[in-house]
Amino acid sequence: MLESKQFQTQVDDKSISIETGKLAAQAGGAVTVRQGDTVLFATATMDKTPQEGLTYFPLRVDYEERLYAGGRIPGSFFRREGRPSEAAILIARLADRPIRPLFPKDLHNDVQVILYALSSDGETPIDVLGIVGASTALTISDVPFGGPVAAIRVAHKDGKFVFNPTYHEMEASDLDLRLAGTRDAILMVECNALEVDEDTMVAALEAGHRAMQPIIDLQNEMRSAVGKPKVEYMPYQLSEGVHEAVKDWVGDRAADLAAQSLTKAELDKRLNELRAEVVAALIETTEFDEDSIAEAFAEVHKAEVRARILEHGQRPDGRGTKDIRQIVAEVDLSPRAHGSGLFTRGETQVLTLATLGTPRERQELDGLSPIEEKRYMHHYNFPPFSVGETRFLRGASRREVGHGALAERALVPVLPTLEQFPYTMRLVSEVLSSNGSTSMASVCGSTLALLDTGVPIREPVAGVAMGLVKEGERYAILTDILGIEDYLGDMDFKVAGTRKGITALQMDIKISGLTPQLMSEALSQAREARMHVLDKIEECIPEPRTDLKPHAPRMTVLKIDPEKIGAIIGPGGRVIRKIQEETGARIDIEDDGTVYIGAVDGPSAFKAQEMIESLTEEAVVGRIYTGKVVRITDFGAFVEILPQTDGLVHISQLDTEHVDQVEDVAKVGDEITVMVTNIDPEGRIRLSRQAVLEGWTPEEAMERDKRPKKRMSGRNRGKRPQSSRDRRR
Repeated sequence: MLESKQFQTQVDDKSISIETGKLAAQAGGAVTVRQGDTVLFATATMDKTPQEGLTYFPLRVDYEERLYAGGRIPGSFFRREGRPSEAAILIARLADRPIRPLFPKDLHNDVQVILYALSSDGETPIDVLGIVGASTALTISDVPFGGPVAAIRVAHKDGKFVFNPTYHEMEASDLDLRLAGTRDAILMVECNALEVDEDTMVAALEAGHRAMQPIIDLQNEMRSAVGKPKVEYMPYQLSEGVHEAVKDWVGDRAADLAAQSLTKAELDKRLNELRAEVVAALIETTEFDEDSIAEAFAEVHKAEVRARILEHGQRPDGRGTKDIRQIVAEVDLSPRAHGSGLFTRGETQVLTLATLGTPRERQELDGLSPIEEKRYMHHYNFPPFSVGETRFLRGASRREVGHGALAERALVPVLPTLEQFPYTMRLVSEVLSSNGSTSMASVCGSTLALLDTGVPIREPVAGVAMGLVKEGERYAILTDILGIEDYLGDMDFKVAGTRKGITALQMDIKISGLTPQLMSEALSQAREARMHVLDKIEECIPEPRTDLKPHAPRMTVLKIDPEKIGAIIGPGGRVIRKIQEETGARIDIEDDGTVYIGAVDGPSAFKAQEMIESLTEEAVVGRIYTGKVVRITDFGAFVEILPQTDGLVHISQLDTEHVDQVEDVAKVGDEITVMVTNIDPEGRIRLSRQAVLEGWTPEEAMERDKRPKKRMSGRNRGKRPQSSRDRRR
């Protein structure tokens, strides 16, 4: 019989409980994490044998978003979950990043963490619980792991920080900060914000790190109570003596190479040549294999580059620690795209192209989050030619999804509302050349493309990637890092924002953690760089274009009575299809009666607007209409004066002469011209044909069209108003 044990703690005013022992007994470690009615299931398992020939740690984190957690059936044809959604990929990446640095460096066994959503209350975000679940499953498992790791979400509302807020609480927040760390340091940061200043961001980091400590305590308690002994594993290590042999053979050549200012291609060429020489020489004179020699050479070169930065402040391309590469910004590169921007920073080049669409083209999200759609999308593509390589082209990788989402979040805070700019926006960033910081180049390219399109963004946004080299107490923070600095350094800290503040932030780290003080210094240095990049963007295009491109759709917005929507759509959609076919415009209708008309030219939009207005026009007292008789009664005729709008012409108002039978004047299907004389509070319309025939003014018609008394057989109907013909007699 499996024995379940439950552990509980408080974060702010919210209870978090973790249970283990009941589910998945054959996994290395398994837990359920609960906050409110949201429950996440996490497992951690390690393969028993190491992977041969790997030079990296084979960790995989997967998050499976099961819609049963929200009481829903998938909308796909097979009614089954398919490939992970973008949201699921981002949650998996979020859980991966803080735990990865805490595994032993010499562990090469496959480790897999799998997360399931078992229940979702629609109020509690599940991503932070995923990090807690992954760390706890590893902490109590037999997998070697240097945790625990805690995670927390920080919102900023009414000048106060709120921890692990609900979706509702985040609606009024100018900050959505996800933070993970150990007892002493921060390991991972993911943030989107409404132009939050650096001081507030640092305060949020410090407050979040303090608030997550109970989760650390809880995991330590669980490890003591139910944790398994860690398994012995076969450590991966270089052949004994190979590092010293490579270092001795290379001598000063690695240091000389690190001291030169080279382009990426030049550095790669020189490194490949020197590596080939080392391998050829040592294979003949030693028993070391080629892979061990090559890996030892990479370590020797890494040490020299890091030493050069720390001791001399010189980077591989010759820059100082705060220097930014040359920037070139251009717009309007594609004649048919609705907007485009090319951002080049050193050897990194990104082309971003924008497309405008109607509101109907927004993306519908089928997940557990209460956010059901988005009208701004950013997609990031990283082809192999951008780094001079070849490989098969497949769907978007996890990395591409993550970089695209980061650049998307950076621009969302400055976008106009749907009322201000009634369009769906899709941006695609094509990485044409890569040597570091392509995601931040995508942010800059997106700003250029939006400005070129004519999207009225509130402020331009720029991004810069910061790096870190740290040895003991010595460290250097690097601005605008290269690809090799990302690879050989200890941190990739991406910061995007406007002149007013930060809109997006992401940190990946390879060491055991950073203090808030070090992050504060990095943010300050990033702000200086951001101002420089914004200057370059504004030199190219200082503000949004006043007119859209010729091929971009022009949107006209109408507001109609929601009860009139059926008149526009028509039976089986016939009416709206006819309007679109005749005008070439695209029409979207919202449930609240908002109608969006999209057309590439003015006449098409105007014609579509006229047709819609004629279908949804409201009757006006005193106005004359020509309509069709739709129904006959003994007291009058009902005439449809507008689509789905009819009124009554009383028998006394059908003609200038006395009428005995309605059918004497009007039959079903006849067209007659009438004036609206009254609309009562219930919307019932009274019409008069006599008013048109007599030429009465609206005031005369309303005065004369008094509801007559009920006719009695054989009784006089009373004196009729004299017509002009009567008066002439």
